[in-house]
Amino acid sequence: MAFMSAQAIIIDCDPGVDDAIALLLAFASPQALEILAVTTVAGNVDAQQTARNARLIRQIAGAEGVPVHAGATRPLVRAPIVASHFHGTSGLGWLEVSEPSAPAAAGHSADAIIAAVMSRPPKTVSIAVMGPMTNLALAMTLEPKLAARLEQVVIMGGARIEGGNITASAEYNVFADPHAASMVYGSGAPCIAIGLDATHQVRTTPQRLAAIKALARPSAKAVATLLEFSIDVQRRLVPGAPPPPLHDPCTIAYLIAPQLFETVSADLQVETESPLTLGHTAVEFRLPDPAAATVRWAVKADANGVFGLLQEALAR
Repeated sequence: MAFMSAQAIIIDCDPGVDDAIALLLAFASPQALEILAVTTVAGNVDAQQTARNARLIRQIAGAEGVPVHAGATRPLVRAPIVASHFHGTSGLGWLEVSEPSAPAAAGHSADAIIAAVMSRPPKTVSIAVMGPMTNLALAMTLEPKLAARLEQVVIMGGARIEGGNITASAEYNVFADPHAASMVYGSGAPCIAIGLDATHQVRTTPQRLAAIKALARPSAKAVATLLEFSIDVQRRLVPGAPPPPLHDPCTIAYLIAPQLFETVSADLQVETESPLTLGHTAVEFRLPDPAAATVRWAVKADANGVFGLLQEALAR
C-alpha cells in the first residue's frame, strides 16, 4: 500500500489488550503515521498500569523515540470502573509484563496533547482515542482553541444497533467517562466514531489468527498472544459467542486506510445522568443538514481489509 506522506497523530489510550494491538499496528506503520506522542489514561486498568503497558508495547516495537505521557487517573465525574476481567490483571492478558527500560515523558497527557497540536499548523494533527476520553476533554477545557485546530478525532467509542458491552446500552469507553465523551463529541471537532456497530464486524477468526501467528517478528508474536488471550476470555465469559471483535485497532486502521470503513453523518448525544442508561450514545442520522454534522458514525467495516492491514504491517 502506497502513502503520499505520513500523517501526524497522537494516540490516546488505556492499554488494554486491544489498545496494545492498535499501538503495535501504529508503530509498524511509519510510512503512513507520524506518531507525535502516546498519551495514557486510567481505564481498562489503573493509570499506573496503562502508562507502563504503553511503554512496554513501545519497547516491543522498538519505538522508544516516541514519547509516552501518563494522564488522568480517574474520570471527570463518575467513579472509576476498570475492565480487567476482559484484559487480565496486568491489562495485557498473557503477555509477559516487566518494567520497561525507558521511562514516561515529563508532563501530563492533556498538556502533551495541547503542545503537540498547537505547535503544528491548523488541521494537520489527528488524535486516535481508544479509551475513556478524559485526557482529550481536559485538554479541550485547558485550551479552548484545540477542537477547531484538530484535523480529526478518530474514536473507538459508543454503540447504536449492537447495544452495550459493559451495560445493556453502553459501550465501555464511553461508560467509563460519559461526561468526557459528551464534551468531545459535542466540541465541534471533526469526529469519526467507530463504535461496536462497526468493530463487531471485525472478528478474530481462526484463519486470521493463524496468518498472524505465522509471522516471525516480535510485534507479530505479541499480537498473536494478545489475540489468543481475547479468544480465551470470549470462550469463558460468553460461551457459544462468535470470535472476539477487534475494537481499538479499527481507529488506526481508519487513519491508515479510511476506505475500509463506511461512515454516515450523525448527531451524537451521550447520556450523562440516567443510572439506567449512563454512557448510552444516542446516534441520529435524520439530520436537517448532514453536511454540517461534525460527527460521522461508522456503519460498516471491511474485516478482511483490517486484518490484512494488520498482517501486512506486522510482516514489515
